[in-house]
Amino acid sequence: MNQQHILKKFDTDLEDLRSRVLAMGGLVEQQFLRAMDGLDSGNLKELEQIIADDHLVNRHEVELDEACTHIIARLQPTAVDLRMVMTVVKIITDLERIGDEAKKIAKMARSLHSDHLRSVPRVELRSTANIAVAMLRKALDAFARVDETASYEVARQDREVDAGFKATMRQLITFMMEDPRTISSSLDFLFVARAIERIGDHSKNIAEYVVYMVKGRDVRHIGLEELEKELAQ
Repeated sequence: MNQQHILKKFDTDLEDLRSRVLAMGGLVEQQFLRAMDGLDSGNLKELEQIIADDHLVNRHEVELDEACTHIIARLQPTAVDLRMVMTVVKIITDLERIGDEAKKIAKMARSLHSDHLRSVPRVELRSTANIAVAMLRKALDAFARVDETASYEVARQDREVDAGFKATMRQLITFMMEDPRTISSSLDFLFVARAIERIGDHSKNIAEYVVYMVKGRDVRHIGLEELEKELAQ
């Protein structure tokens, strides 16, 4: 195989990798949205299906991890191409964890709706979940378009998700103090709120990996102001 054929194969493999990551991202997003719908509707059959479908997310991660290993071993990428492959390895780990959080939400929703005798507090989680979904979409879109500029907006939205989690936690603590009968269901809601907050964190991670892929700079653990300066360079 001559050099031109090797380069063409390399480009094809990288494009296939990108497409498969986005397909995994789409699956994870659907798992999250279905879990939130199940929390609202109490459709136990749908919730059981979401929990069962988590193995599809896990399979994507294993297959993509193997594909990255093969590309590194066979084609020995360097510079920006190597960063792209390493970014995929990092992204699929966070996507798999988002899938785990969606599964956790489905399990908590199943618990909340299975026992009709429990006192269930009225808690609004959808608005925070919508922000987390928007973060995930922006992060994946940034990866697809190789555009690092979206990371600032995703990081800003992460603060909103964190604030939403803290507000929900305060609300649930108040419910539990005022009516001990709500303790069990309040704890389930707290786990759901925490899962949403973690999905926001993983989405932020993905957006930060895109900055590394494009610019070769690690922007994890820096503040919004520093991130804005980094992106302006």
